[in-house]
Amino acid sequence: MLNISAARRTNSKNLELNIAPLIDMVFILLIFFLVTTSFVKETGVDIARPTASTAVSKTKTTILIGVTKDNTIHIDRRKVDVRTVRVNVERALAENPEGSVVIVADKDSLTGLVITVMDACKLAGALNVAIAANQDQGA
Repeated sequence: MLNISAARRTNSKNLELNIAPLIDMVFILLIFFLVTTSFVKETGVDIARPTASTAVSKTKTTILIGVTKDNTIHIDRRKVDVRTVRVNVERALAENPEGSVVIVADKDSLTGLVITVMDACKLAGALNVAIAANQDQGA
């Protein structure tokens, strides 16, 4: 009887679970999913976009400018004044000169404000300025 209990004690001491390969595999999968995931850029505010039958999808956008129905302007999830739009666009274009600007304006926002924002983007040197819209599903 004494030998059996001694054998059990030695077997329980040698029994270990090596989880290092499992942790390595989890990190490899994490890196794989991070590399293959495409991130969607948003303005950071809720905006009801207007619909247009001629709307097309734009894949590469550098700068998103949001204009809410309360007529506030947001760039990079920060509320900015209309007078600082040009400076912010110039700074973003300095980092990426080939970048484009998309203005995501709420359908209830003031047209004059959207035109002012668009003009500030053009004065900042943006060659490609577009206004975001949802594609009309009926067309």
